Amino acid sequence: MERMRIAVAGASGLIGSALVRSLTADGHEVVRLVRRAAAGPYEVCWDPEGQYVDAAGLTGCAAVVNLAGAGIGDRRWTPSYKRLLRDSRVLGTAALAEAVAALPEPPRVFVSGSAIGIYGDTGERAVDEDAPPGDGFLPSLCVEWEEAAAPAQEAGVRTVFARTGLVVARGGGAWGRLFPLFRAGLGGRLGDGRQYWSYIALHDEVAAIRHLIDHDTLSGPFNLTAPQPLTNREITAAMARVLHRPAPFAVPAPVLRAVLGEMAGDVLSSQRVVPKRLLESGFRFAFPGIEEAIRSAG
Repeated sequence: MERMRIAVAGASGLIGSALVRSLTADGHEVVRLVRRAAAGPYEVCWDPEGQYVDAAGLTGCAAVVNLAGAGIGDRRWTPSYKRLLRDSRVLGTAALAEAVAALPEPPRVFVSGSAIGIYGDTGERAVDEDAPPGDGFLPSLCVEWEEAAAPAQEAGVRTVFARTGLVVARGGGAWGRLFPLFRAGLGGRLGDGRQYWSYIALHDEVAAIRHLIDHDTLSGPFNLTAPQPLTNREITAAMARVLHRPAPFAVPAPVLRAVLGEMAGDVLSSQRVVPKRLLESGFRFAFPGIEEAIRSAG
């Protein structure tokens, strides 16, 4: 196996930290982008919102992976937080793409984070990477996010957009909140539970990103979701079975809207997204089913 030098932005996040562990375990040299002065040769200083990257630290990298961005569900979507959600993704991606493009020897690949939020509410309709963007805040954010990588693409760097779904993990994201509730016997469906959730086990998320790095013919958007999306009602039942806890509660849609504000639309919307291009590229999921994915979270 070829050993590579790989730069990772967002290395302290849920996906980024798991990716770094996987890469270092296999002997790759990982360079972390940090928002302070670099403490050594394996750190690179950057300021996403200020659009600054110490590009010299990226020299010799075969791949640059950008997973940075403020948490979608961390706070209520006030105007100021929506601006942070946008700037942390769009400005940071633009800064990295410009730094990559300006290197005398650019990396072989730039993997830029994105999300299945780009499709908006798809109802019961299954969509793949050929589907157009939807309407609303998240779709427009994702479009800007992907467009910000243009400098890398224009410089001839193979650019991949990892459109991630809901990651099944205990350490963060939506499932990081679900596990404690279900373990306490307080789990239940959200709204009527008929909305589709497109999930992916953290193990498969990391494996898919590495697959995109390693295969030189892959570029453009890839949905990082398990092959068979399920409804929130079906996922609630699976959580109850695996964790051996009842799931008697349901949170009505009006309550979610009152508590979460605009973000409730994302929780209640239906996204039936399938990983067509990922499967066609030969990727194989280790935990394709929901119960397997839940158990893999430990």
